[in-house]
Amino acid sequence: MGDGTARDLQGRVQEAVDRLVADGGEVGLQVAVVHRGELVADVVGGQADARRGAAVTPDTLFFAASTAKGIASAVAHVLVERGELDYDLRIADVWPEFAAHGKGGATLRHVLMHSVGVPAPPYTTTVGDLCDWDRMCRLLADEEPWWEPGTGFGYHAQTFGFLLGETVRRATGRRLSWWLHEAVTRPLGVEDDVHFGVPPALLGRVARQEPAPGPPSWPEPGSPADRALPPGMRPDAAFANRRDVLTSDIPSGGTMSARGAARVFAGLLGYGDAALVSPARLTELARPAFEGRDAVMDVPSTWAFGFAPSRPGGVPSRPGSAFGMFGANGSGVWADIDTGVAAAVMRNRFSPGWSTAGEIDRLVAEHFPTSSEGEASWTTP
Repeated sequence: MGDGTARDLQGRVQEAVDRLVADGGEVGLQVAVVHRGELVADVVGGQADARRGAAVTPDTLFFAASTAKGIASAVAHVLVERGELDYDLRIADVWPEFAAHGKGGATLRHVLMHSVGVPAPPYTTTVGDLCDWDRMCRLLADEEPWWEPGTGFGYHAQTFGFLLGETVRRATGRRLSWWLHEAVTRPLGVEDDVHFGVPPALLGRVARQEPAPGPPSWPEPGSPADRALPPGMRPDAAFANRRDVLTSDIPSGGTMSARGAARVFAGLLGYGDAALVSPARLTELARPAFEGRDAVMDVPSTWAFGFAPSRPGGVPSRPGSAFGMFGANGSGVWADIDTGVAAAVMRNRFSPGWSTAGEIDRLVAEHFPTSSEGEASWTTP
C-alpha cells in the first residue's frame, strides 16, 4: 500500500465521520485503522462532551461496553501463550467455591466460549453490586448453572468478566486489569488507552455518553435475556457516565480509545511493537468454534474462541480470518488475519446497532480487499 492510498483512506473515513456527526446520528466518533502495524487512519469528529463543547481528540477515552470482552479475551490468550494459564484449567481448582451446585467441571475454555452456564447474576443485582468485585464473585460462585458447564452456549453479558477475572486472579495472584497493562498494553505502548477500570487521573479524558432518542428497548420480562440483564444493572448512557462504573474493574465492559483498541488487535495479528501470540494460537482463537442457538439471547449465533468470528457491515472474509467484539453502545474492534487489518470505532451516542462500524469497515475493505470465500454476518450476541 502506498502513501497515497493511506491518505485517501484517511480522507474518506474523515468524510464519513463528519457526515455522520453532521446528520445528527452521532455525537462524537473516533476511528483507528492499523494495517500490518501501520496506523493508516486516525480519525475523530464531533463532541466528546456536548455540555461543555469539548471536541473528540485521538486521546479521548470512550466507554465501550462489551467491546471490552474482546480485550479481556485477548489478555486470556496472551496469558496462555506465556504459560500463566491453561485453557483446560478447572476453575474450581483455583476457586474452590465455584464448584457449588455442580459447576466443578467448568474450565477457562468454557468461560471464553460462553458455555459455563452462569450467564446471569441474581435478578436483584444492582450497579452497586456490579462495582463490588468480591460481592459479585461470591454471588456467581453460589449460582446454580443453567446447564452443565460445557454442554450449552449462551452469551454471558455481565458475568463473563467476573468469571474470567476471578479465575485469572486466583490462578496467577494478579488481577486481569494488572495483566492487561503488564502483558498487553504496556508492551504495545498504549497503556493509557485501554482500561477495564479507568484510573481516576484519566477520567478527564473520558467522553460523556449521550442517550439515543426514544425509550430504550429491553428484553421481554421473564425471558432468558431479561434474567441475564437484571433491571437494576442494565447499561445505558447514565450507567456509562457513572464514576463508580468507569473506575471499577468490570471486564465485561471497559473504556478505551479507538487507537488503543486497534493496536491491541494488531498485536494479536503479530504486527506492531509486540506480537502478542504465536501464529498457531492466532489461528486457534479466530477459528469458528460454535454454531447454533444462543440459549440466552434466543438467536442463531456463531462464536470463535472468545470473539465474534466476523467483520461488521457484511464485509466478506474467510471463515477463521476475521474476529472481533462489539458493544451495546455501537462501539467495536475487529481484525482480519488475511488482510492484516485491525480497526476500532468508538462512539458516545449510546444506542445499539453497528451501522457506523459497518460503514467504516466497508471503506476499509475497499482499500484492503478481503477474500471472497465466505460471507461475514455478525449478529449481536
